[in-house]
Amino acid sequence: MNISRIKFIALFLIIAFAFLFCTTSLLDQPPGSFFGSASQAGWQSAVSIILSPVKIILVGPLLPFIHFLRQDPDTPPPFFLAGFAFYWSILALALHYLLGKMKHA
Repeated sequence: MNISRIKFIALFLIIAFAFLFCTTSLLDQPPGSFFGSASQAGWQSAVSIILSPVKIILVGPLLPFIHFLRQDPDTPPPFFLAGFAFYWSILALALHYLLGKMKHA
């Protein structure tokens, strides 16, 4: 890959946070839901189902972490952001490595 590892991780984090924001606000989808909810319109439900594999990869492994932090009602948001950023950085490093290997093969 021609892009540096730091730039790739930064872009991945920005896109992942934007994706999470869009699925929770624009699609009216709860954060723990992967396939939509009953309160969604028809088009929102269809888009939620199409995007569900991406959301399962980005948020699925973090659900125990989210449920643990939500036990305390006053959990500050930076804990959630730090957990997402840590997991997504590891995911971005693995993806950068695999894409780099595929280019050289």
